[in-house]
Amino acid sequence: MGDINKLLQIMEKLRHPEDGCPWDREQTFTTIAPYTIEESYEVADAIHRNDIQELKYELGDLLFQVVFHSQMASELDHFTFNDVVAAVCEKMERRHPHVFSDAKVESAEAQTKAWEEIKAQERKQKGKDELKNKGSHQTESILDGISMRMPALTRAVKLQKRAANVGFDWPDHVGVIEKVKEELDEVIQEIENNHFENLNREIGDLLFVIANLARRFNVDPESAVTSTNAKFEKRFRVIEQELNRLNKDFAQTDLKEMDDLWNKAKEEHF
Repeated sequence: MGDINKLLQIMEKLRHPEDGCPWDREQTFTTIAPYTIEESYEVADAIHRNDIQELKYELGDLLFQVVFHSQMASELDHFTFNDVVAAVCEKMERRHPHVFSDAKVESAEAQTKAWEEIKAQERKQKGKDELKNKGSHQTESILDGISMRMPALTRAVKLQKRAANVGFDWPDHVGVIEKVKEELDEVIQEIENNHFENLNREIGDLLFVIANLARRFNVDPESAVTSTNAKFEKRFRVIEQELNRLNKDFAQTDLKEMDDLWNKAKEEHF
């Protein structure tokens, strides 16, 4: 049986100033953060591939990241792993009053609404505390607390949800679709006018509103693009395999032939 205390001891040993691993000893929150993000993606990838055994190992790697950060924090007298566990336990109980107290909810939808209300109250209080500590006169925002390190499309959806909670949203999907068309027209116009320096902004606007359209229909845009990436990769590999079978390479193949092979892969495989 796995023992979290053993894992904590392993991490402490790795960070020991004399007997530990040289690489582990020199790490900081900043240097480890990219690995934490990477492990999160690998967890998501195992889930996407429905590889349950791999998921077990990837979750272990992600847990190790939590232990790593906790150990570094403990060394600096900030907090310990037990403090992390206590904080999340307190948070889960506070956000589920219908389970851990006498509050009642009628449906999953009602619970989601209650959850968002509790989180909004937490953000508001956190914002007040931070402003008080900093001595700032800046007012808190409902958009506070959305990590800048999130994937851009995921962050776009988070921003849109927060704004929608206070009524800043189209009343239905029709308005969103019209906005998609409008933003696409603006991209096309910039291209036709050779204003390529504006494309970063205009394509960003287009992607933002497409993320909004995805949100409207409960489609996670990151997952959607991930699925499309996988589909593209499979079909392109079929093209490579077909060219290899014909003893040809891409230099010997024009776009029409590649497109024909692409459509063949689309019809026969996926």
